[in-house]
Amino acid sequence: MTTSELLTAEQFVSTRDELPDGGRWTELVAGKLVTLSPPTIEHGTAVLNLSKALAEYSQKEQGGYACFELGLMTARNPDTVRVPAICFFAAGPMFAEADKVVTEARPTLVVDVASTNDRRRGLEQRVSSWLEWGVSAVWVLDPQAKQVHAVEKGRAGQRLAEHQSLQGASLLSGFKINVGDLFKEPGWAR
Repeated sequence: MTTSELLTAEQFVSTRDELPDGGRWTELVAGKLVTLSPPTIEHGTAVLNLSKALAEYSQKEQGGYACFELGLMTARNPDTVRVPAICFFAAGPMFAEADKVVTEARPTLVVDVASTNDRRRGLEQRVSSWLEWGVSAVWVLDPQAKQVHAVEKGRAGQRLAEHQSLQGASLLSGFKINVGDLFKEPGWAR
């Protein structure tokens, strides 16, 4: 592909609905479309459980909000739009990014889920690109290993096992959830 054949973020957004599954599992990486496998049930469970905990935290702390499957414009010329499972914005007007398909606004936290082989490939690069772009922290949920890899900008990452707690530290002061609870099937789903 030549540079003129590469897609821009705007072209990606305008043609996304024409892609399989409405482009829901597609990202734009250096101007090229990359389609990922649909997430697993375990992926959805982890996102649901973390979303609930983040919503409770937001209500208690009266601030911040989560967006789901929001495209993050991490590079231009050629354009890259990554679509993590969750973006959490701790500052700014409430829900300012919620109705967007793609944003250049940097969330405080990005959450990705390593639920399929293609989502695992290049994960280190994805995490690095978000941190280099200006995201303060990235949490990677791993439903298979029942672990969370938490990486904060300027600090060494840590792997948290099922029996440990994931804490928001300085980013989301007061946020805490048991890692094992992220991967539990909700009671109503049984």
